[in-house]
Amino acid sequence: MTDSQTNSEADPPSGPGADLHLELRGPGLRAGLTHALRDAVRTGRLAPGTRLPPSRSLAADLGVSRNTVTDSYTELVAEGWLTARQGSGTLVAERAEPGRAEPSPRARPAPERPTYGLRPGSPDLANFPRAQWLAAARRALTAAPHAAFGYGDALGQIRLRTALADYLARARGVYAEPERIVICSGFHHGLALMARALRSRRVRAVAVESYGLDLYRDLLTDAGLRTPAVHVDEHGARTDDLERLEGIGAVLMTPAHQYPTGVALRPDRRTAAVEWARRTGGLILEDDYDGEFRYDRQPVGALQGLGPDRVVYFGSVSKSLAPGVRLGWMVLPAELVPEIVAAKGYGDYMSSALEQLTLAEFLTSGAYDRHVRSMRLHYRRRREQLVTALAHRAPHIHVRGMAAGLQAVLELPLGTELSVTREAARRGLAVSGLAEFRHETPESGRRLPRQDALVVNYAAPSDSAWKGALDVLCGVMP
Repeated sequence: MTDSQTNSEADPPSGPGADLHLELRGPGLRAGLTHALRDAVRTGRLAPGTRLPPSRSLAADLGVSRNTVTDSYTELVAEGWLTARQGSGTLVAERAEPGRAEPSPRARPAPERPTYGLRPGSPDLANFPRAQWLAAARRALTAAPHAAFGYGDALGQIRLRTALADYLARARGVYAEPERIVICSGFHHGLALMARALRSRRVRAVAVESYGLDLYRDLLTDAGLRTPAVHVDEHGARTDDLERLEGIGAVLMTPAHQYPTGVALRPDRRTAAVEWARRTGGLILEDDYDGEFRYDRQPVGALQGLGPDRVVYFGSVSKSLAPGVRLGWMVLPAELVPEIVAAKGYGDYMSSALEQLTLAEFLTSGAYDRHVRSMRLHYRRRREQLVTALAHRAPHIHVRGMAAGLQAVLELPLGTELSVTREAARRGLAVSGLAEFRHETPESGRRLPRQDALVVNYAAPSDSAWKGALDVLCGVMP
């Protein structure tokens, strides 16, 4: 703002300036005045075209120096909030109103958030061990060498890989050496790395179970891999389907607790799967997503223990702690380690060193084991409450699958799945039908039998929401 413009404010050509009611905040008078004026313009209290008081008048009203007002006006002119022309004083700048975007013809209104959520996939987030995790983080950061905060090893922090090797051998029967463990950001990240490595090996197809998450099938498909189905029955994946499928280089399985049907892979099929991999040179991709949670007996050990040379073991803390921690791991056959490290170099080279060190401390201190034991008891009680409620209020509904994991499958009369999920949604309950997870392809020569069922996550609701969710669920049973 020039001196001539400032002087012209003392005698504006017509009428007084706006009567401002400004509350000055901030560490300095000029900054406080600038902020107050900017906010008044932004919120519309000062409309476009409004003439502001001359700098001398406003300074007197506010009890500040004239230079303070002049500097604030100058700054806001430079930002485009105000305009100043000689002989016209200082005015609020004209601004184009943001146009209202025309709705896309395909746009749909956002769905209302359900009152209760029983969709599978999430643990009880309210029980994340905040205090224990914070204590582990403090200890880990205090003890961490300076080198830990550098770019580090693509395999991951050695402290975490060493801790995992011990834990997985003890708790899951996994043959794991730190040099064969690669840290990733969860199963999805690990599977993406594996898909890249398989494509480099000229693999063209990865068999998947006939019930599972389409998210992972889509990931494999996007990598250029076909996903023929291995059918699932009450004893897990039909591993004899592997003999019928042509051109597959790997199979993705959930042997300890099939997702989402909740059954364990029968012992003879576990052996058959490993024999297939050794005979053909194929790989078994083992997703051990909730292997720690078995309620009627000790958890079944990982399939990897039967064939460490042919099984890629995937684990994470997404179900045992929380998906937001974003940490998982792959235990690899030695020959695959360089290929996965090379694949990792194309994208996320390493996960957060701070989170890795914290998880390592959480494991070695025993806090992880204590948390898993606590949550195992919590989820077992939830499952028992679900079974008891159904036995009293819907005794014709059978709960299928093992007493394990975070979800249960509720068998429904044929032809009722869609109507039940719709009625649940109408009452504010989000729940998944088994059909959402169905995957059928012609290669195996089998057709999936018709099954109507709900996949119910009894782990995720908070304690305050659980009773209401259970009441609505029982109320929509056919």
